[in-house]
This record gives sequence, structure tokens and C-alpha cells, in this order.
Amino acid sequence: MVGFESARAVADAVLYEGYLLYPYRRSSGKNRVRWQFGVLAPRRWLAQTGVIGTSVAGSADAWHQQTECLLQAPDLATIQVRLRFLQLQHRSVQARGSDGTFLDCDVLDVDDRRYLTFDEAVPREFDIVAQVGELRDEGHTTSIEVPGGEDVEPLGEQGRLVRRRWPLSATVHISIIAIDAWSPLNRLRLVTENTDDSITTDAPRADALKRSLVATHCLLGVRGGSFVSLLDPPEWAAAAAKGCRNVHTFPVLAGAPESQVVMLSSPILMDSDYPQVSPESPGDLFDATEIDEILSLRTLTLTDEEKREARATDPRAAAIIDRVEDFPHEVLERLHGAVRSLRPVMSQPTVTCQPNGRWEAPDGCP
Repeated sequence: MVGFESARAVADAVLYEGYLLYPYRRSSGKNRVRWQFGVLAPRRWLAQTGVIGTSVAGSADAWHQQTECLLQAPDLATIQVRLRFLQLQHRSVQARGSDGTFLDCDVLDVDDRRYLTFDEAVPREFDIVAQVGELRDEGHTTSIEVPGGEDVEPLGEQGRLVRRRWPLSATVHISIIAIDAWSPLNRLRLVTENTDDSITTDAPRADALKRSLVATHCLLGVRGGSFVSLLDPPEWAAAAAKGCRNVHTFPVLAGAPESQVVMLSSPILMDSDYPQVSPESPGDLFDATEIDEILSLRTLTLTDEEKREARATDPRAAAIIDRVEDFPHEVLERLHGAVRSLRPVMSQPTVTCQPNGRWEAPDGCP
């Protein structure tokens, strides 16, 4: 409906930020503690950890997110919210025993290819559409149910991969209230909550993650209206912008520059409107700080055995290894640096030393 596609690249970078870190191997210490951004865990489980906060940053586990932003739109304008997150999926490697039954194992080699037990993730999206007038006052609540499931992938006669997912449940509440300002203005509030009640309070985090929304963020769009920047609001809306309360996420204008019809609310805080993935980047490295050249060169230095483990760790890691190995020289040159803009350098006045030893500038210069 609205220009979400123009914001998809940066939204996908948020979705997979930190999914795997260089050297992309399961054995790396950095990849043993995962799922660090936008984790919405079951509320009852989180309460016993004592880690319930209201920070704007989404780097700590939470049970909800709250987005508040400013909107100029009549009651007939249409709001679209696209909720996006990852659903954890456990991939088990199983080997066939002598009696024909399958037993869990940590690693299995089949036809020169290695398979490892590891946690993957499945991207999920849900769209909610409503008119501004329908969202006033009490607003609208949508329940979201994501089913669990199990998929089996045969590995010849020697084994198989079993991928298992657990059900997720959440609610999204959207409301709009009018704000007294110089120009007609509304505050849009979006609250996303994990409503799972199946996890016991003493469960380890690994079990809670199975029932959590991971890397949770949302795209907000409007047709027939416009959003107002919270980072650089017009003077007449500055007080209203300061009054917006964002919890575990923060919204910025996104999509096509100068457009004001799309916002990205992210648990990874952006320091400017219209964030973009570097155009020189040839693909995701799960690090949106875009240090592509360093990561690509370091990936090329991995040994064949390390690359084999990375490929076995995750299909997305395998894609990174394959892509970097096939880089043509001109791609690596492009990653070395780019000039975004040029501006003239002001000429400098000549300062001379006089016979009396004093420095003297031209007339008009201090």
C-alpha cells in the first residue's frame, strides 16, 4: 500500500543484525550468545529475571515495545503497520542407527558435506490496516498467533535434519489521540506484547527464546497524511515530539528521502532519519555498521576447514562464504571507500612576516 519496499533493505538489516558474527562459525564464542536485539520474551518469565526496564534501546530482553510518533492525517487517512520479527527454529542433526532408527548427534558428514546442530530463524511479517478515525481513543487490538511446526529433510540414507519451531502469541494495539498544536496533529501509539503464558518462571533463557519474538521491529505507513520527524521536528511540533514515549524501540522517517509517509521503528537506535544500507555493500554480513571491506577480507583468510564449519553452521553463513570467494576485483575496490559529496575549499589569505618580525594579514582579516 505504501512505500515499504523502499525501506526494506534497512529493515532487513535490522532483522538480521547480529544473527551471526564473523568468523560465522558455531564454535566461535561470539556465536554462542545470540539474539541480542528486539527480543520480546514471555512476560511471566521475564518478571522473575528482574530485568524489566523502560529504556528506549532494545538491546535487553523485554516483554513489550511501545512506539509513539507524530502524524498529520484526517480521519479518512489509512494507516498500515507491518510487524516483523524472527521465529526461532532449532535444527537437529540425526544419524541413522544400525536398527534404522534416528538418533540426535552434534555433527554428521554426508558426501563431503558437514551438517551441524544449530539454531536458525524464520522471518515473519504481519500487516494491520485501519483508518485514522477507527484508531482514535480506545484504538484497535490485533491478536497474532504463529503456529509451531516440524520439518524433516533427508540426508540420503545416513541421516536427516529435523527443524522444529514453537508457537508464538502476541498482541498489537494501535491508538491515536489528537494533540493541541499550531497545526492539526496526532500522536500514534503502537504497543506490541508477547502474550505467551506457557513458559515457567524458572525456565532457562534458551527455552524462553523458543517462545519469543526476536529482532522485533515495525514499519508504519500512511496514505492521505504524513509523519513528523521526532529527531528534527518543526519548531511548532518540538514540544509534542519531546512528549512521545518510546520503549525498547525508536521510530525514524524511512524510505525515499524527503518522503514522510513511512517510518521504521527499530530496537537498534538510528541517529538520523532516512537510514540507508551502503550502496557499495554487495550483501548482508549481519553487521549493519557496514564494515564490509574488513569483514570480507577477514573472511577470505579463513582456512578451508574454518570455511567448512561456517558453511555447516548456517545456510546464510554459507552464502556469505560463497559470495566473498567469488568477489571480482572491482567489488573489493568499491568497498575500499566512496566519496559521498564534494564541496569547494575556501581560499586562505596569505599571512606574511614583516621585517619587524610581526606577522601581518591582509586588510579585513583579524
